[in-house]
Amino acid sequence: MNGRRLIHIPIIHTEVDMGSLAKSLKKKYIQRYGVHKWRHHLKKIDELWTNIENCLEQKHLCYSQVKIYQDGLPVCGNELQIVEEIANRGGRNHQLLLTLINKGATLIGTEDPSLLTKEYQLIKNATSGKVNRETATEQKNYIAKRDAFIARRIDETLKEGETGILFLGMLHKATEKLPSGITVEDLKYY
Repeated sequence: MNGRRLIHIPIIHTEVDMGSLAKSLKKKYIQRYGVHKWRHHLKKIDELWTNIENCLEQKHLCYSQVKIYQDGLPVCGNELQIVEEIANRGGRNHQLLLTLINKGATLIGTEDPSLLTKEYQLIKNATSGKVNRETATEQKNYIAKRDAFIARRIDETLKEGETGILFLGMLHKATEKLPSGITVEDLKYY
């Protein structure tokens, strides 16, 4: 295969992915929609991850030539430990990452840690009711900054003849910021 290819997988984060924010986000969701909708939501997300796993398996990738990029995974030197920790807590996304790594794929730190920390604080404030129009605008700005960093990171690390797999939340637009030399394929799993 020539060129650089990126398989973009738009994701919905699971409860486990939310870490310390999970309880307050779950509480807000249940208050708004009810516990039945919450359970239905969790079931649908689980089904989506099963579909993602099946679709990726059908790609028959040469994993020694695959790099994995993950929403929320900082460039820090401890990327694998972070993935293992979340996978051990039951995170389907991170369990899939470990499966791909065990097949030979390379995990790449994807995000700027300082931007993640700042956005985390904004989300934490929003879940505690400290939200206003400025906060919402600020959060959009951080997502845009994160997307620019993610696109640069992919461009710097994805080499000729390699395939990248990008697991990225649906609100992100990082693929729109990639150079034209990277062919993007959206994984259709839904």
